[in-house]
Amino acid sequence: MKEITKRSDCPISFSLDFLGDKWTLLIIRDIVLNGKYTFGDFLQSAEGIATNILTNRLKMLEEEGFIMKYPVAGRARIGYCLTERGVTIIPIVIEMALWGASQIKSDLKKELTVALRKDKAGVIKQLTSKHLQIYRLHKSKAELNDQ
Repeated sequence: MKEITKRSDCPISFSLDFLGDKWTLLIIRDIVLNGKYTFGDFLQSAEGIATNILTNRLKMLEEEGFIMKYPVAGRARIGYCLTERGVTIIPIVIEMALWGASQIKSDLKKELTVALRKDKAGVIKQLTSKHLQIYRLHKSKAELNDQ
């Protein structure tokens, strides 16, 4: 599993150690912007992540408290959602998407781009709220199952 090694007390260094891995950011992107939540969903992404790397990154994200896994109702599958800690990455993903879209011709959803340019803070707040609700729903179900 990818270990996050603290090289110094510099917050930028920690951010790069954690977020500098492209697969980590792409998994979070897929959850936030593409509505993906299962292992199979992540494998369908255009970047073509290998199954061993996907397994590794999902485990690392879960162990670091950025995502949680939950059983998908009616199926023998596991879903993943952002945690309270995980939603703190949403503004970073949005900024990176906007910057990337300004540098290259992008297939970033046009409606999303327009909405972000009109009210970036509002869109980030809406995405954060949505993903917190999803997390709280799955967390409460897990707590009920543990009782």
